[in-house]
Amino acid sequence: MNIVLIGYRCSGKTTVGRLLARNLKRIFLDTDRLIEEKTGLPIHSYVSQNGWRDFRAVEKEIVEAIASRDASVIATGGGVVIDQENVKNLRKNGWVVWLDTDAPDIKDRMKGEGKAGRLRPSLSGVDPLDEIDQILNERTPFYEHARDYTVDTNRQTPEEVAQEIMMAFSRKHKNHREGQ
Repeated sequence: MNIVLIGYRCSGKTTVGRLLARNLKRIFLDTDRLIEEKTGLPIHSYVSQNGWRDFRAVEKEIVEAIASRDASVIATGGGVVIDQENVKNLRKNGWVVWLDTDAPDIKDRMKGEGKAGRLRPSLSGVDPLDEIDQILNERTPFYEHARDYTVDTNRQTPEEVAQEIMMAFSRKHKNHREGQ
């Protein structure tokens, strides 16, 4: 079974995913990095040249390719849950964890990334910092529908979030084994 991390951009999916993979001795897969490898471009460049529609098509191919793997930790892009086929594929062999993060924390994290030179493409045509509330409100029902477990990442370190996920995953598997 895979552990699949979903959530808005800057919710900590990559950071927490790497910690989980290391601690659980699993392979770490990041759909955004896999998309960059496949396209040969950073995501912001690919989106500006080809648009979100083409990006989502590549994302769908990547999700379909990795969803059948086992014993991996998969960090997904923030919009992967918009496509119900992606969700279906990820859930086939995955336990889906929503890293739920409030808009103010996302804004702070995105500002930090911007200062570090990491660019995030706009999702709606306005500044990525200005669209957070709107896009987060639109996507929350998708995250809620897709998730098996939710972690509130606000005021928690990535290590604490990873620890909570590991404990919940362990409980889930213990209960699952006892039920068989």
